Amino acid sequence: MISIVGTVGVPACYGGFETLVEYLVEETDSQIDKNITVYCSSKSYPQKLATYKGAKLVYMPIKANGPQSVIYDIASLIHCAFHRTDAVLILGVSGCIFLPFFRLLSKAKVVTNIDGLEWRRDKWGKSARRFLKFSEKVAVKYSDVIISDNQAIADYVENEYGVQSSVIAYGGDHAVIEGLTFTDTNFALALCRIEPENNIEMILQAFSQTDKPLKFIGNWDGSEFGRALKSQYSAFANIDIIDPIYDIEKLAELRSSCSFYVHGHSAGGTNPSLVEMMYFGKSILCFDCNYNRASTEEQAAFFTDTAALVALIKAADSLSNGQQMVEIAQRRYTWAIVRQKYFELMAK
Repeated sequence: MISIVGTVGVPACYGGFETLVEYLVEETDSQIDKNITVYCSSKSYPQKLATYKGAKLVYMPIKANGPQSVIYDIASLIHCAFHRTDAVLILGVSGCIFLPFFRLLSKAKVVTNIDGLEWRRDKWGKSARRFLKFSEKVAVKYSDVIISDNQAIADYVENEYGVQSSVIAYGGDHAVIEGLTFTDTNFALALCRIEPENNIEMILQAFSQTDKPLKFIGNWDGSEFGRALKSQYSAFANIDIIDPIYDIEKLAELRSSCSFYVHGHSAGGTNPSLVEMMYFGKSILCFDCNYNRASTEEQAAFFTDTAALVALIKAADSLSNGQQMVEIAQRRYTWAIVRQKYFELMAK
């Protein structure tokens, strides 16, 4: 039996890890994935399914995000330990401080995806960063296999801990739906969680200095940071501040009709929103960091500050990296490849 710990749960309703689990539990003829248990937060599911796509669902009465995520993950691991799982896939390091005790209680193989160096994110205070860094250290020490979603993360793990990790990214092929018409209706697109490390303000400042229309999708009302930016930049005629869109068809329509895509993430390894967009054949402008360079094989256009982004926006008509993005995505970022790699690791 394989147990999956560390997400809100399935059906996917939150973020990248949840989407990953959604595709890991796809029913196939393979024998290895016939017996999967996914731990879910009952706080996020008014309707509690017993199974989903053949996987058994176990609900914990704890929130899966924020400070409670530590308790949520630990409670899930305790349940795993007493239900004789053969392998446990841990997504994120929040509850990994419990791993030394879990190893005493269970002989299960432990495979941990350490996510995108969560402790470096600007949204955390000093105490939270220290805790997450310590959890990461414990995860690397007590896991049988470490998964990094980006080569830059793998390089960090090897340099920091002397441990080699397996690099497995995310799939993005689900983002393209049948019947799409690919056009250019003269707007740039940006899509992300509204957090400082995603360089939201840099992107907005740059477009406020140009006439190029921008549609920027995000959870603006989820923080004071987002609300302040929404209030300030909604005043610009060319900037359209859009609330979160989770409907894959609506997202596909926007992605297929934009002129180009702007990706401001500076943390988090391989970002699902980036690999999804790479399938649409549009030129991509990325904030210049080792994660984004690794994800796009350095074929995107890169910017480091507002002035550099303004220059790229003004020269956008001459950009032509869209086909390179599609080629990379089809070669590296399919769910079939991701599924195979995960299950091979858990079966060894």
